[in-house]
Amino acid sequence: MNSAINYLSCAALWLGLAMKAPDLLRHRHDPYLRAICAVLGLAGLCFLLGAPPTVGAVNRLSGVPNLAAPLTYAAITGYCAASQVLVVHWRGGPRMHRTARRWTLAYAVVVLGIAVAFALGEAPVERRTDLDTYYATTPFIAQMIVLYLVAHLTAVTVTTVSALRWAREVRGGLRAGLLLLGAGSLCGAGYSVTKLVAVSARWSGHDWSALGTTVSPAAAGLGALLVVVGVLVPLAAPRLAGRRRAARAYARLEPLERALDGLLVRRSLRLPRPRFASPATLLMWRRTSIHNALGHLDAYCDRDLYDRTRADALAATGDPELAGAKAWAEVLADALRHEAAPGPAPVRAATGGPPLPAPDPAALARIADVLGGAVRVPAAPALPSGRATAGTA
Repeated sequence: MNSAINYLSCAALWLGLAMKAPDLLRHRHDPYLRAICAVLGLAGLCFLLGAPPTVGAVNRLSGVPNLAAPLTYAAITGYCAASQVLVVHWRGGPRMHRTARRWTLAYAVVVLGIAVAFALGEAPVERRTDLDTYYATTPFIAQMIVLYLVAHLTAVTVTTVSALRWAREVRGGLRAGLLLLGAGSLCGAGYSVTKLVAVSARWSGHDWSALGTTVSPAAAGLGALLVVVGVLVPLAAPRLAGRRRAARAYARLEPLERALDGLLVRRSLRLPRPRFASPATLLMWRRTSIHNALGHLDAYCDRDLYDRTRADALAATGDPELAGAKAWAEVLADALRHEAAPGPAPVRAATGGPPLPAPDPAALARIADVLGGAVRVPAAPALPSGRATAGTA
């Protein structure tokens, strides 16, 4: 079971790393991206090295009993340093680089301490799952174990407090990411605490090794999942929000395209619909079809009708944008009727003043709202006797 948790956690973390690798290649000098990739990569390495089959393979290939232990502890310490650097870069500030260097230096000293303690100690019996408790009373090996656990507990505690405190100050995807990162770090603290409890129990003559072999891996696996999601959420949130906006804009334009559908089909003005396309691509395709239809209808658009309808709608609503959308809806309905009728196209633009300017994307959405009935324009108020409706835009 431990091996499955380790390998699944490693796969989840390295999947997140693979998602960020292209960005890192394009912006390899960005310290923020480097910190994110270091967190994901080192966390995955911790789980890979900690899996019992990997422990056995490393020990067998190296010929050194339990060499996998200091390698795993060094990877865990590196992950702690990367986590601290990530939080520092997330927060920013004038002392960001100095603080990041201090965390990196501090954990480099811890890694050196782990290496020295392992070299000075003796651990001749291979232990793949319970080395922490088995050697908890062995000189130097015990100090190595406590050193890496305290370093890990310190890092995840600081990360948890920093992430949750900062989450109260921000909103959106960053807040969600910080909450997940804080929860994942809290689970990581559970890993260290249970290990320390099991080691302390061994010092007092009790055997609580099950804490280190069952509870700790489960806490670490859950923490890894939360951390990888928390790191990726702030990066994915803007993209998801953009896709959601594009999908809404695409759906909003549907009444306008439906009104122009007969013309688009009859005159072959619609491009082939793209398959498996993103919402942004579909939105561009729909806008292109609409503009093709509007370009074809340009000669049929009645400027006088536009001016009269806009003036009436403006008098009724007091909203220039809504009045323009109502006028465009009337002009398009009139233009479609004349375009479908037999005979040559009338040159309306020359008889009713300058041609109508093409509506921008926001105007297209308002026209679609009017055509779809999402917005209703009240009738203009009755004018006093002797007054005429203005005919200018």
